[in-house]
Amino acid sequence: MNINIQTLKNADVFLWCCIVCCLIITSGCHTKKTYSPDAFSAFSDINKIVVVGFRPVVPHDEKTITVRSPLSGSVFVAGPIPPEVIQPITDMLFERLIAESKCELVSPGQAEGVYSSILASDKDAGIGTLEILQKVGNNFGSDALLAGFIYRWEEREGSDYAVNRPASVAFDLYLVRPTDGAILWRGKFDKTQRSLTENLMDLKTFVQGKGQWMTAEKLALIGLNKLLNEIPICINR
Repeated sequence: MNINIQTLKNADVFLWCCIVCCLIITSGCHTKKTYSPDAFSAFSDINKIVVVGFRPVVPHDEKTITVRSPLSGSVFVAGPIPPEVIQPITDMLFERLIAESKCELVSPGQAEGVYSSILASDKDAGIGTLEILQKVGNNFGSDALLAGFIYRWEEREGSDYAVNRPASVAFDLYLVRPTDGAILWRGKFDKTQRSLTENLMDLKTFVQGKGQWMTAEKLALIGLNKLLNEIPICINR
């Protein structure tokens, strides 16, 4: 097979030109996130948070479907979530909060015990997700609780440098005030990794993945860090 070396060099130059252009565009479009005085007023009163962690939306034995978030109504393409991934991503969330939060935290393990008992209670049968979360938060006398839902967790098929199917994850996270059920903050992450040539505008993910095809866990960690950096409470306050 004859390979035109000059053609390969030209292709490399073109690719790097595209990367530089993307860097210029993304840096020019970057804006600092701001919050209203009313938002900061609500956050300043929060000193104790129950970390509920993540729960799957679609049962493990179900097929891929379109669902709405139990709290916000946002639409996601969702699929069965492997049971073994729930605890690790919840642990990532709690460990990050422990490391950087100045709030008093109630662990996901403690919260799960109360959550399960509420679900099992006959008198509370049929109540909505938000009401359950309020009961959990009020049980601990907390100012807020942090809860999330995982909609999709598709592992890559392949290796770091070649895949048949890339990783794809989707989840959201909510900061809820238990006294009245108000959602003080919410964020979502819904991403299927693409190659740089498929999506030149997603250069940040390409760099964070070091130019490799990421596992679902690595992609989820990038998303989780993104969401936690956006919560204007406890983190770095």
